[in-house]
Amino acid sequence: MASSIGKEKNVNPVLRISQLDALELNKALEQLVWSQFTSCFHGFKPGVLAHFEPEVKAFLWLILWRFTIYSKNATVGQAILNIQYKNNLSQTEKYQPLSKHQKLWYLIFTVGGRWLEERCYDLFSNRQLQSFCKIKHYINFGSGLLKLCGLLNFLIFLQKGTFATLTERILGIRSVFCKPQSVRQVGFEYMNRELLWHGFAEFLIYLLPLINVQKLKLKISSWCSPIAGLSNSENTLAAHGKECSLCGEWPTMPHTIGCSHVFCYYCIKSNYLFDMYFTCPKCGSEVHSLQPLRYKIEMTELHA
Repeated sequence: MASSIGKEKNVNPVLRISQLDALELNKALEQLVWSQFTSCFHGFKPGVLAHFEPEVKAFLWLILWRFTIYSKNATVGQAILNIQYKNNLSQTEKYQPLSKHQKLWYLIFTVGGRWLEERCYDLFSNRQLQSFCKIKHYINFGSGLLKLCGLLNFLIFLQKGTFATLTERILGIRSVFCKPQSVRQVGFEYMNRELLWHGFAEFLIYLLPLINVQKLKLKISSWCSPIAGLSNSENTLAAHGKECSLCGEWPTMPHTIGCSHVFCYYCIKSNYLFDMYFTCPKCGSEVHSLQPLRYKIEMTELHA
């Protein structure tokens, strides 16, 4: 596979997004391995792994390093994207795998660095208080300096496209394609569908609170069962006074809103307080005035 790479000038450069995707895949794999490992201890006493968590993580990352970087010159994320590490310190133009020293230093910088970051305070906590404060100050200063160097390296990476991490730049290892790459064809159909759907969903989220659903429902129900030829006479009120136009029961404390229909006081009052533009569900009339029913309807007439 090394001989198939050919000269470095003929190798297609690895895209920046591909290198960043490989790093994200590595993080996702580590989280998956750790979650699967901790699930094996759900039946044990809580906090069993708390005291040895840095050591257990270092052991797991050591196993991953043995079967990825040490044996294949590539992480899991790089192997998925057809990428591997190349010894950039070699003088030859042909592909050269990583040396044993580079692999070991990669292990020290990644696995050892994480372990030291999680254990550094515990290692010096038993010392005297004054000396511990000084050591803590030096540790914080060194950690901040490393983060600043990592930020500068990332800015240089965005400009030049090589050495995505500070460890790669220090060790002189860079990402190259394992095989010659063909022209990338990017399809935007899926992206266009997603953008269209998200735009439509955001429009609905903005529009739905502006719609009075209850009023629209009452309006549709009035269209489905229209009543024509209504009047405000006593006979019409008697015909429609047998039930509340909202709850359908015998009207309690019957009231009118200016049309020929009768409502329970609590039904019409609660709906009107909820919606100031409430309309009659039967005829669609707006609330002009809420008044008790003044007509005297005989009980026998209502039962008829």
